Amino acid sequence: MAYLKTIKIAILDLYNGIENQGMRCIREILNQFSDLNHLELKIDEFDVRQKIEIPSLNYDIYISTGGPGSPIESKGEEWDNKYFEWLHGVETFNSNPQNVVKKKIFLICHSFQLVCREYKVALVSKRKSTSFGVFPIHAFHSALQEPVFEGLNDPFYAVDSRDYQVTEPNHAVLQGLGASILAIEKARPHVPLERAIMAIRFNENMIGCQFHPEADATGMLLHLQTPEKKQSVIDNYGFDKWESMINQLNDPDKIMFTYSHILPNFLMRAVKSLVNEPLQIA
Repeated sequence: MAYLKTIKIAILDLYNGIENQGMRCIREILNQFSDLNHLELKIDEFDVRQKIEIPSLNYDIYISTGGPGSPIESKGEEWDNKYFEWLHGVETFNSNPQNVVKKKIFLICHSFQLVCREYKVALVSKRKSTSFGVFPIHAFHSALQEPVFEGLNDPFYAVDSRDYQVTEPNHAVLQGLGASILAIEKARPHVPLERAIMAIRFNENMIGCQFHPEADATGMLLHLQTPEKKQSVIDNYGFDKWESMINQLNDPDKIMFTYSHILPNFLMRAVKSLVNEPLQIA
């Protein structure tokens, strides 16, 4: 397949040096996408929190990861300030009509929570308990027109791992931004708690989600079945939670379905203006 240029992608690593599966999964999705479409991708990684590394505006696509800790308490820290200098720099670039080809951003979990805090689109707060496992996500009516969600079932399933949540949307702010809520947590009418917002289209160039669309079943299964991780999950959440995750990861209609749609859909649409032939989704 012919292409017009090398596509430059920056991964903003917010894991703060903590062992994780997210970076491996993102790398694999990018490699699969590159191989499938015969595209040359230049991928650079930036350790935002440990080394305060921030990408320049010379990239076409930015993927900002999940990570540990509070998305509230970091406000004012050097890395947090630099992160939003970068984000607002991208926004300024995209708002310039002379820049015909816009830069695209995908936000995952911790990054999503940070941006919700910065934009004041909703309340970001600590959960009563950790959300950890494979859960159904319900698409909002606005997701019907969302190309990144194209092909997903309703509900679709995703890995969720977070101590914080985004709830109580500020509809006036969302409307002012031209933003739309795309998905929420599973509806539980018997539980007197507001459902978390699980995905938002912030503007035509930036989308984010509070779950982990990059999680792959094979890698997660291997990871959860290592003696150390298995014991950690059992100690923290119980054997039933560990067993439930193993069973759901083995279901091809759940995690792998989400893995093969959301980020590949985002990448396909992000780069289609840079190539001169149609792209494919794995």
